[in-house]
Amino acid sequence: MKVPRDLIGAQLVKVLCRDGAYRKVHQEGSPVRLTTEHPSHQRLSVPNHETLRLGTLNAIVRAVAAHKGVDRQSVLNSLR
Repeated sequence: MKVPRDLIGAQLVKVLCRDGAYRKVHQEGSPVRLTTEHPSHQRLSVPNHETLRLGTLNAIVRAVAAHKGVDRQSVLNSLR
């Protein structure tokens, strides 16, 4: 599946909090900091922009997939 090209930062934060067991811990300006303790500790920074750049979104998806031990495709499917 292709990476969505029109994803808003707030939507990504909402999906990660709902499906990925992340929680919002801090926001100052644009970047939103998320953290999770499942399966271990991880912090993510998600820019709260109108449209996320493809490289930024790809990096976040790869980091989530590697940390959760799932394939990239399942993370992309949860974004739909």
